[in-house]
Amino acid sequence: MHNISQWIQTHASFTPDKLAIIDAQHSYTYGELEQLVSQHARLLKHQMRIGRGDRVAYLGFNSIEFLCLVFACARLGALFIPMNWRLTTPEFDHILADASPSLVVCSSSFSQQLEPLREQHPDCRFVAQNFSHPGWLSLPSMLSLAKDEQRDDENPHVDLNSPLLIVYTSGTTGLPKGAVLTQNALLHNALNSAHMHDLCSQDRILTVLPMFHVGGLNIQTLPALYKGATVILHDRFDPLRTLESIRDDKPSLVVLVPATLQAVLDQPNWQTYLSSLRSISTGSSVVPETLIAPFHAIGLPVQQVYGLTETAPIAVYQTAAQALLKSGSTGLPGLHCDMQLVDNQGEAVVDGDIGHIRIKGPNVMFEYWGNPQATAKALHNGWFDTGDMGYKDPDGHLVVADRAKDMIISGGENVYPAELENLLHSMPGVREAAVVGRADDKWGETPVAVVIVAAGHELTSDQVLDYFQGRLARFKHPREVVFMDTLPRNVMGKVQKFRLRTMI
Repeated sequence: MHNISQWIQTHASFTPDKLAIIDAQHSYTYGELEQLVSQHARLLKHQMRIGRGDRVAYLGFNSIEFLCLVFACARLGALFIPMNWRLTTPEFDHILADASPSLVVCSSSFSQQLEPLREQHPDCRFVAQNFSHPGWLSLPSMLSLAKDEQRDDENPHVDLNSPLLIVYTSGTTGLPKGAVLTQNALLHNALNSAHMHDLCSQDRILTVLPMFHVGGLNIQTLPALYKGATVILHDRFDPLRTLESIRDDKPSLVVLVPATLQAVLDQPNWQTYLSSLRSISTGSSVVPETLIAPFHAIGLPVQQVYGLTETAPIAVYQTAAQALLKSGSTGLPGLHCDMQLVDNQGEAVVDGDIGHIRIKGPNVMFEYWGNPQATAKALHNGWFDTGDMGYKDPDGHLVVADRAKDMIISGGENVYPAELENLLHSMPGVREAAVVGRADDKWGETPVAVVIVAAGHELTSDQVLDYFQGRLARFKHPREVVFMDTLPRNVMGKVQKFRLRTMI
């Protein structure tokens, strides 16, 4: 295998009429999907001059074009950058400046966010997926030209060691870092997924989570296409539409993060829709037992999976049988993955003791894009330091005890307090600020801003909350502001977040 686009080529040869993708507009067989991937690859290579190492960004909801661009980039040795559509224009600006893509494909829903950036990034070509606007190239027009293109659609100098994805994940400094995943990482992640889900070509996968996250793209979607299964693709999550799709399209597997699990449970008569499912997979944060128990009560396993963007993400997981027996644990290291728990000195802890979780395997990222310092800090002789804490139960199953330091997980999205604090410290009238998470029944956690007002100033909660508008993605905004006179600190002057969480 030279690159993972051969998955589609091979299934197109063996089972050309097998359904590969079903979306709201069309159904695509593997034969048709291969034609589309080839068409996108010819467009990139001959019209856009995209080759090995070039970057292609995408901003839009889940779509067939998203997946075609992933496999076209794999065929050419280019790197695909899925951008989080929940971000704001300044955040997109940072990604474009950091990764320097040769082109960005954008849907009509987000063109206004990117339009102000065209002059700032003159070396990046802006491509309209489904609209027409002066200064933008037209994806449909270029695909039409590529449809009759007779030239080749590949790069022979590509192999599984070639980087394919740059997925941006916020860091504790507040600036997003681009985790680089190779094609080999995605292959072994697919193998881990196949083992976790007992995945086969007869499965039907429902994808409702955004594919700009590795959870939406890599836990089941790409593994399903590796196995020759069928993917039912929703542009975005809607709880009632999800339940109706399970009833009508009869998928066998789906991934839902805790916030979307709760949204499903909030629907009337949710139990009556789920007869086709053989399991639900979940992760991205500690999953409350209250979200799992209702599904287990009707005999539907909720499989937990642990991992991060940097691990592609599947690293530790439960099988369906284990899920019903051990709903409090995260599972065992994957088929192509190793895990160790170490103390602060990097030495293995005694079983049962809490340690830092490290992951090793071909699924682990290659590097942080253009950030050797962060890469060196995260990787230790091939081991990736997750920053999370956990312990093994008597059966050797991982139990996650705490998340990455200070990180807030709200509705399945990582929110790093430092990013919010940096913005708060730029606000006139703010002397000091800190952000911590508060437990929330719906979102798991929500950010709370703790603010000390500078002498001679007055601030209201609404003023502080309004300051985030247009500067950070909505899901990162604090839900509440607490004013204090001082922040709890240790003898070194560092804010003690654990005390602050208790205080608020």
